[in-house]
Amino acid sequence: MFKPEKWRKNMRKFKKFAATMLVGLMATTALAGCSKSNNAASGNTDGKEGSVLNIYVWNEEFKSRVTDHYPGYVKTDDSTGKIGDVTVKWHTTPNENNAYQNNLDEALLKQKDAAADDKIDIFLVEADYALKYVDTDYTMPIKDLGITDSEIADQYKYTQDIVTDSKGVLKGLSWQGCPGVLIYNRDIAKEVLGTDDPAEVQKSVSDWSTFEKTAKTMKDSGYFMVSGFDDTFRVFSNNVSSPWVVDGKVVIDDNIMNWVSQTKTFTDNGYNNQSSLWDDNWSKGFYPEGKVFCYFGPAWFVDFSMNVSDAASIAANGGWAATEGPQGFFWGGTWICAAQGTDNPALVADIMRQLTTNKDVMTEIVKKDNDFVNNKPAMETMAADTSYQSKVLGGQNPLAMFCAGADKIDLSNLSSYDQGCNEEFQKAMKDYFTGNATLDEALATFKKNIVVKYPNLKAE
Repeated sequence: MFKPEKWRKNMRKFKKFAATMLVGLMATTALAGCSKSNNAASGNTDGKEGSVLNIYVWNEEFKSRVTDHYPGYVKTDDSTGKIGDVTVKWHTTPNENNAYQNNLDEALLKQKDAAADDKIDIFLVEADYALKYVDTDYTMPIKDLGITDSEIADQYKYTQDIVTDSKGVLKGLSWQGCPGVLIYNRDIAKEVLGTDDPAEVQKSVSDWSTFEKTAKTMKDSGYFMVSGFDDTFRVFSNNVSSPWVVDGKVVIDDNIMNWVSQTKTFTDNGYNNQSSLWDDNWSKGFYPEGKVFCYFGPAWFVDFSMNVSDAASIAANGGWAATEGPQGFFWGGTWICAAQGTDNPALVADIMRQLTTNKDVMTEIVKKDNDFVNNKPAMETMAADTSYQSKVLGGQNPLAMFCAGADKIDLSNLSSYDQGCNEEFQKAMKDYFTGNATLDEALATFKKNIVVKYPNLKAE
């Protein structure tokens, strides 16, 4: 469960390092110099809304939620639309090589002096770097948009904690929750384990020791337990005992090292396919010929990432199922932030309300997109609805296990350095997994690279 005292303590520490942290997270620009004195005004004051709504995103996910579910949205083309008399412009920059953040940072630095129709109105952030933005004056408090505590009372608390700044001010909202589960290949389960029933399969993956034994069984039967090096990382990293940074020093938690040990064993024994997250080799397991037993992911991963639109994929044929797995975890999530200086505060607020507080709209998102939405009553109703079935999961309704997972998410050890530390650590360890470096050499590489990325930190 979320531990507020520990969270507040960590947030105080993050505030202490805010200026240098922001510099470190920027590739080409910095937000560290922002302050109320040099920032744009908080929205307009005359009640007149602007004629253009600029939304900064990194992929199509949020766009589809707006275009498909926001009442009155009219599509013009792939990058523009209309809401009433307001033109909606979508500014899409992929995440690769930090491109989205770099582009957003550059635009935010120009926000004060930008023409009204060029100002950012909405931008999105992910959990790993949310604090980089919400702990600055470039994001508007939700209360300044007129959204009240009572309106967001049905949301999962952790989704608000992620975008609460060091002063306790809520600076964003999300339409989704992202508790994770183990997603497994039904055909392989039936062949190797004798059943594809989620409750029975869970017995073979109930803890890490059992998971590893099953991995050997899968290998002996001609299958990979997981696709690559990174598949279990989020499960381990979400269950650490301390944050990546404590008092300005990088700390490698014991559970992170447990991931290293397991992944080295899996690599040496052929239990994985030696792939990296999102590469072509990693996604081979989405097809029968890839011979991968399981992946770990939240609801968005199932429909958004497993190639359901390809008729040859396992997902298109309902060949997956879900069970709890060895440990609970969460992965990702997207938060809607209102940019200070927006000339469309009323419209921004309404988009937030419709997509994150309107139970009917959010239920519609579940039914159409199989997303897990950020509304407890909506999710509890859908979890109990026997008519709801996930096509990808062979008709299974997995929402009850997602609901249980969302209530247990612990953000006590979340830090503003998570994205950089996670990326650099995984990158450094791959040389160890593949035999191109010793463990000590890989750890040394990580420590060297992380202080380059964050010069304010020490890594000993």
